Amino acid sequence: MKMTGADIIVECLLEQGVDTVFGYPGGAILNVYDALYKNRDKIHHYLTSHEQGASHAADGYARTTGKVGVCMATSGPGATNLVTGIATAYMDSVPMVAITCNVTLPLLGKDSFQEVDINGIAMPVTKHSWIVKDVNDLAQTIRYAFAIARTGRPGPVLVDVPKDVTGAECDYEPIVPDRYLPIPKKEIAQEEIDEAVRMISGARKPFILVGGGAVISNASDELKQFVDLVDAPVCDTLMGKGAFDGHDSRYTGMLGMHGTKASNLGVSRCDLLIALGARFSDRVIGSAKTFAAGARVLHIDIDPAEINKNIKVDYSLIGDLKEVLGMLNKALPQQSHPDWLKYTRQLSASYPLNYNHKKLTCPMVIQKLDELTCGDAIITTDVGQHQMWAAQYYTFSRPRTLISSGGLGTMGYGIGAAIGAKVAFPDRTVVNIGGDGCFRMNMNELATASRYNIPIIEIVVDNRALGMVRQWQTLYYGARYSATVIEDKVDYCKVAEGLGCRARNVTSIEELEPALQEALASDVPFVINCVIEQDDKVFPMVSPGSSIEQAFDEKDLEKA
Repeated sequence: MKMTGADIIVECLLEQGVDTVFGYPGGAILNVYDALYKNRDKIHHYLTSHEQGASHAADGYARTTGKVGVCMATSGPGATNLVTGIATAYMDSVPMVAITCNVTLPLLGKDSFQEVDINGIAMPVTKHSWIVKDVNDLAQTIRYAFAIARTGRPGPVLVDVPKDVTGAECDYEPIVPDRYLPIPKKEIAQEEIDEAVRMISGARKPFILVGGGAVISNASDELKQFVDLVDAPVCDTLMGKGAFDGHDSRYTGMLGMHGTKASNLGVSRCDLLIALGARFSDRVIGSAKTFAAGARVLHIDIDPAEINKNIKVDYSLIGDLKEVLGMLNKALPQQSHPDWLKYTRQLSASYPLNYNHKKLTCPMVIQKLDELTCGDAIITTDVGQHQMWAAQYYTFSRPRTLISSGGLGTMGYGIGAAIGAKVAFPDRTVVNIGGDGCFRMNMNELATASRYNIPIIEIVVDNRALGMVRQWQTLYYGARYSATVIEDKVDYCKVAEGLGCRARNVTSIEELEPALQEALASDVPFVINCVIEQDDKVFPMVSPGSSIEQAFDEKDLEKA
């Protein structure tokens, strides 16, 4: 049958099971939006306040569901406004398809109005990007885009379509997709599994590090069985939170710059580190020379490019973590390490997380939220001190419940991501935790939440500063607070109310619980502005480039 390019795009989205799209229209993409209008009973389009909000919403939708998130924008600035969200997804391996439209073919390369080479711009932060110049290639390109986004190590792709291609016609043949086009997959040999089993069986002090790959591969059940078999303590990265139950007695907390002392010391003293779907980020390992220096390292990851990239490993298995753990669980004899587990539990007891309980603090806010939601909310965050406090003090027991920009560290990410998460799971409680600096960046997306009555909760951690940068200035720059103080006349509650939300200001411990309960009971978007002291700091902390074994807190600073 004959179809226009715009209709083909929508038909291919339907083929892939897409029913939700986030975007912002413009001249070059009008044909596609007209096709969306004709299919509005099948695909729900959410108009965000800014294209960056659309990309973050698609990202949040993808992280919580495991499906491919879809966002759209027009040419030029519309397309470039997606790039931060695309890069965010790329750094955290989030499956996303971004569809942009460009000026017509004769105008390409002529500095035309709202023309930009978005294909070239996006290339470094996508798994693949295309510009489709022939309508006959469009359907297969869209199909490959979805396959590439979701296959192997997931990630974002971009498809750019000139406007005249969206208006051109060609024969379109619908397919019954096996939605995963054939992409070669490495088989795991039994000999590789046997070698890993020998390494694990020979360890006296094994430690398991859980990364984001455990979440992405839906490997939580296999991970729990593996931990039971190895009988080892477990720590995680920010991206790995929830893959292993944070209530489990073997769990020692997050590893790295703001990880627990128990995890940092335990990993530094183990004799085998088993890294599962982790990329050994600089914020996790500190000094690469001293990281787990006395341990052999077994690294399991789907991406061979991650092996020996940041940390030299002794053995690796390349493959989907769910599959690899399933094979290991069948081959691994039951291990037993009671003395080592006793030691790591003593570390946890000796170095607990702690904060001042006599004043309103962000850790207090998060612990109270954890208590009132029974740890069952979907938590999105922006980036900074509040992000680390959320990772430390909310107890994540299920995967896909912490949605945060880990690799790129994107301020302004959280509200869009919360909207995407709430659209995906309307019956779940979704809370974004953001600092006042982050809130200013994309608070306009509250208008999106109120327009569609998406009842997210936004907690603004208001310290009148760019808190994490200020913390570094205090510790390493002689308290010279260059451009980090944001004390002014902005009233966040009035802003929220002006954007169609309900809001409450919290300045004391007594006001906290009633405000949280009101927000949790509300059926409209709700903002809680929590005013904390300007110089509250996140501890423990590891100085940049130092050994993670040298984590320090306020008591250590007082002794120094």
